[in-house]
Amino acid sequence: MNKEWHISFYNDNVEADTLSFPESILANFLHIAEMMEECGPALGYPYTKPFGDGLFEIRARGKEGIGRSFFCAVNGKEVIILHSFIKKSQKTPKRDITLARKRLKEVKS
Repeated sequence: MNKEWHISFYNDNVEADTLSFPESILANFLHIAEMMEECGPALGYPYTKPFGDGLFEIRARGKEGIGRSFFCAVNGKEVIILHSFIKKSQKTPKRDITLARKRLKEVKS
């Protein structure tokens, strides 16, 4: 299949955080990332969710729990993973959203 989109990471730490997800969560993340490379980032629920102002999240699940990766789409067909974490509560922690929004501003400016 032809890959239309390219996925990259905000920095090495974000890549390391993402790739250190527990095995089944990482497998689900990689499956969603592959779909995004082929179809674009607008997959919609249950795979992705908009957070407003160009910020989105990948909703990866596995038997070990739930992983979240905030991302944005930039020039051309590139998706940048801004921040990844394992969700420990029902609500996404404000500090994770704040960090992702700060990085979004840096990437978009």
